[in-house]
Amino acid sequence: MPECILSGLMSLSGKKVLHIDKNPYYGGESASISPLEELYKKFKVPGPSKSTSRGKEWNIDLIPKFFLATGQLVKILVHTEVTRYLDFKVVEGSYVYKGGKVHKVPATEEDAHSSDLMGMFDKRRLKKLLLFALNFDVRNPRTYQDIDPQKTTTRDLFARFDLGLDVIEVIGHAIALHSSESYLDEPCVETISRIRLYVESLTRHSTTPYLYPVYGLGELPQGFARLSAEYGGTFLLNRTVDEIVMDNGKVTAVKSEGKLFHCKQLICDPSYVPSRVRKVGRVIRVICLLNHPVKNTHEANSCQIIIPQTQLNRKSDIYISVVSFNHNVASDGMYIATVSTTAETINPEKEVQPGLELLEPIMQKFVSVSNLLVPKDDGTKSQIFVSRSFDATNHFESECVDIKDMYRRLTGAELSFVASRHQSHNSDED
Repeated sequence: MPECILSGLMSLSGKKVLHIDKNPYYGGESASISPLEELYKKFKVPGPSKSTSRGKEWNIDLIPKFFLATGQLVKILVHTEVTRYLDFKVVEGSYVYKGGKVHKVPATEEDAHSSDLMGMFDKRRLKKLLLFALNFDVRNPRTYQDIDPQKTTTRDLFARFDLGLDVIEVIGHAIALHSSESYLDEPCVETISRIRLYVESLTRHSTTPYLYPVYGLGELPQGFARLSAEYGGTFLLNRTVDEIVMDNGKVTAVKSEGKLFHCKQLICDPSYVPSRVRKVGRVIRVICLLNHPVKNTHEANSCQIIIPQTQLNRKSDIYISVVSFNHNVASDGMYIATVSTTAETINPEKEVQPGLELLEPIMQKFVSVSNLLVPKDDGTKSQIFVSRSFDATNHFESECVDIKDMYRRLTGAELSFVASRHQSHNSDED
């Protein structure tokens, strides 16, 4: 997906783009699989049974992630007008696991009042912090309220608002979406902007800050492929890449099925250049097919559940994303729930067990463990720019950081969303 987005952006800025994919489908490791039979085949699982058939009604994302309504990816979609090719629906619920139970993340004042996640005084303090984050502007010191965003740690910021541990856990993991505790001792500016992003995204849709495309994430790389083609980009699907041709340490061409394609820059995912990446961890994902909504989520057709690592004495959070027939990704009455986390032991399946227990009964599970790969260098010398593997989170913010960083290295300019190429009717949404 990062490659499809970058190929769209490069075509848009007037570059000549050739997009080669070794797969017969768009999206690489973040593809949507359809029909359902293909998923069983891919994971070498016998099935599916007749009761879950009508396989063409299924679009199963291998790496499901949600969009924050005012997040970076939505800005890129609006900027490039790929929104023309996609329909979105709001995700119905945002939940956090605490004390053995699933609780709704308070989304409104009303929610906060009725929430059993925290006591009365904590609710007031939380409201104060949310207001502070919403009014905070890094360019305007008058909004700092005696806090130095670059020096004050997040731990000190929370102490300043007199927040208890319960509230800190909810804010840090379910609102600011940090996946470990290291953020507490870092400058608070990043956490403030994450809280603000969540609250602003929430004001767009009032139930949750998350969006998800109808027919699944496979629509996304296809949308950018259409954008690239519209601006003269060429696509070759189902082509093997035999060799990356170098001269003096710089990429000059790609050899594919006997043909040589010359280029000045090459963008690819780690699977094309195994010698240029290093492993920094592993991610486990378990795709589960259900015939019922998840318990304690108010019968939500779609939702996110976060299990903060402190609840299970872990170093990283466990994420659960639930989508269903409501997003046209499953047969009527069926749900797809995916549990993911950064593996910390040699038995990652045991690590996600607490997440799987929340989903019972499960009709079928598909387990994958993949390496988390990052490029060994920034690509400026070789002009080979490699994206990072998808992380365990179930939103796109870290991928967007990678896309913007790659764009800067490729072009020497920051990716900005001031005006789109053909000043669109959409631009006022930005």
